[in-house]
Amino acid sequence: MTLKTSKTSSSPKRAGRPPAQPEKGFSYHRDFFEDLVDSALAHAKKIGATDAAAEASEGCGLSVSVRKGELENVERNRDKSLGITVYVGQKRGNASTSDFSKAAIEQTVKAAYDIARFTAEDKTSGLPADRDIARVHPELDLFHPWAIDSEGAAQLALQCEEAALSASKRITNSEGAGVSAQQSHFFSAHTRGFRGGYASSRHSISVAPIAGKGSQMQRDAWYSSMRDASELASPEAVGRYAAERALARLNSRKIKTVQCPVLFESPLAAGLLGGFVQAVSGGALYRKSTFLLDSLGKPAFPAHIDISEDPHLLKGKGSAPFDEEGVKTRARKIVEDGIVRGYFLSTYSARKLGMRTTGNAGGSHNLVLSSRQTKASDDLDAMLKKLGTGLFVTELMGQGVNYVTGDYSRGASGFWVEKGQIAFPVEEITIAGNLKDMLMGIQAVGADVYNYGAKSVGSILVNRMKVAGS
Repeated sequence: MTLKTSKTSSSPKRAGRPPAQPEKGFSYHRDFFEDLVDSALAHAKKIGATDAAAEASEGCGLSVSVRKGELENVERNRDKSLGITVYVGQKRGNASTSDFSKAAIEQTVKAAYDIARFTAEDKTSGLPADRDIARVHPELDLFHPWAIDSEGAAQLALQCEEAALSASKRITNSEGAGVSAQQSHFFSAHTRGFRGGYASSRHSISVAPIAGKGSQMQRDAWYSSMRDASELASPEAVGRYAAERALARLNSRKIKTVQCPVLFESPLAAGLLGGFVQAVSGGALYRKSTFLLDSLGKPAFPAHIDISEDPHLLKGKGSAPFDEEGVKTRARKIVEDGIVRGYFLSTYSARKLGMRTTGNAGGSHNLVLSSRQTKASDDLDAMLKKLGTGLFVTELMGQGVNYVTGDYSRGASGFWVEKGQIAFPVEEITIAGNLKDMLMGIQAVGADVYNYGAKSVGSILVNRMKVAGS
């Protein structure tokens, strides 16, 4: 067993005010962070900065892992940081520190200022426009600290692994189970008037059992992740489902190379949505390194597909009242009737494209891909029937996606399906196609919706791909 800890120095007293008590689990109060950020911004202006932005943050948590009934690792993490971005005209510099002393902050601000002075001017550089800055910050219920100690976390992990190991005599080993409880908070501000911050949490439980013996061993895994620990799946349910997945892969075989329809399991379907997001994000667009260049107002999906974004879902894993630049976030349609209606832009990338920021500095927020043809009865069994004869993919390996051309080639495993019924598990295959064709070739989306981080989507049926086997 290993035990790791990291120390954080105590908060210095704030001038003129008694120190406020931090929220449970944190070392620093928000008031302290506000003073810290204000001091950094004031010093930046004092030494000649045109504009500046600063953010103070703290994160802490507990991670516990077990394997084969024994405690393997307990890790406590606590991190803190102050980041400062300084603008000298349209020259930009950035620096950060984990030392919250006055001298360290002033040195960090000076370092960012010096970087800015010697950086080439960029006409698109700068803070967001006043019209885009978030003035009202909705409360999104993102902070749910988990009052669990290492002993309690280890007990949950052991229960999860035991549920997996006892599911069948054919579950012969385990790569372990883990429980994680994480929370963080921050405050940021800039000289154009933005001020804001909030606390958030993320907790999880996971396990990875192994089925079979020798060369016939198969591994799979499952997890549950929520902002509120009370909403996590039970450790027993996570363990049993992970075991079922591993058992289903026993006696996998290769198949001959073929072209056929492919059904992506819902967690993997979220990856296809992620590929689209990357292709229509600002950096790829202004660098002209995307297969969906100039796609605004053009079809990228069949007409029955819609994609929406809602940053203000309560407890949403991708929720945020404002983006990383202090820009207001809003619900919107990204794809409607298969047509691209919006990109994902920061202030910088928007200016590069001659457009307006969409409030996506830092990424997308709670995306949902849906089909107007989906019925409530379109569960996985119904989607397998729609697949007919083809490949049901449950695992992808490698990073074989070229976002410039859209070429897609990844190692895969899953199940061969015949006449809507799973025939046998398959492994050591490669699926290949082009993302542009794959997105346009989506025939159906299942009602078996799975939330993967900031993306929610059911299983996705693509009409045709090349499956390379033996």
